[in-house]
Amino acid sequence: MSLLNFVIRRVLQFIPMLAITSILIYFIIELPPGDYLTMRIIQLENQGTIMSETEIERLKDQYGLDKPLITRYFMWMWNILRYGDFGRSFDLGKPVSEVIGERIALTMVISLFSLLFVWAVAIPIGIYSAVRQYSPFDYGFTFLGFIGLAVPNFLLALSLVYISFAYFDHPITGLFSPEYLDAPWSWLKVRDMLGRIWLPVIVIGMGGTASLIRITRGTLLDELRKPYVITARSKGLTERQVIWKYPVRVALNPILSTIGWTLPGIVSGEVLVSLVLGLPTTGPLLYRALLTQDMYLAASFIMILSSLTVVGTLLSDILLAWVDPRIRLE
Repeated sequence: MSLLNFVIRRVLQFIPMLAITSILIYFIIELPPGDYLTMRIIQLENQGTIMSETEIERLKDQYGLDKPLITRYFMWMWNILRYGDFGRSFDLGKPVSEVIGERIALTMVISLFSLLFVWAVAIPIGIYSAVRQYSPFDYGFTFLGFIGLAVPNFLLALSLVYISFAYFDHPITGLFSPEYLDAPWSWLKVRDMLGRIWLPVIVIGMGGTASLIRITRGTLLDELRKPYVITARSKGLTERQVIWKYPVRVALNPILSTIGWTLPGIVSGEVLVSLVLGLPTTGPLLYRALLTQDMYLAASFIMILSSLTVVGTLLSDILLAWVDPRIRLE
């Protein structure tokens, strides 16, 4: 099977998967009792304000809460597919696309840099640890890897924030300096962001880096013990040729196959880190949407994460089929 036919078949398989995912997301968000309007009425009553029945009915009609659940779902999906309209945020009173537009872009920038950081650090260290098994560096990287897996990202962020304030009296929270926080986009603002983005990238990517080091090391060790590697050495090939021609290439397969959960994992894993570091990303907004039962805002976020999972899995399949043609025959 050609690579093009393989890609087309995979894309056709993922379309119904996205449809089923959207149904599950929408109905699961609707499972908790009440809705945004109920929460709002209770909040106003606690403040001593009583909302009239006429006002309640008007808001129900405005938000579409007077319609059956299945009708609201199909209206939501129809507006997304035809107009790119994800609905209106109940809590903020703005279109969802307007609310999440810049935050999604910033989240994807941080996620992309985090993914590149994970690969750039983990793959070389994993290869070196496998080639120099039981060396002092291998033990050192293994120790650091276990620490990276054990320490939650938000705890690392809290520790770095405390150290920066307590010992250096220098704030490291936020993605922009105060003078660029509300400024329009420019090269100066981009440069300011790039100068401060390294901290969330390292914090968010730390857990993935530690995990990928272990995966790369273990997979490559298995390959280095196989007969074809021993045969290559006996033919007089240099150690560099023996390692890089086949074992490393085969060891990359598990790494490529993890893209499907690495992408959404990085995006969703930055929620607590964003709250700690004060980042203007999707994390704090998603947290607020879930607390206030802002249905369309929360469903849109989770749908984007699910789409990232599907896209990541598709990308993994394409890369694996390109690296190892045997996969196309399965």
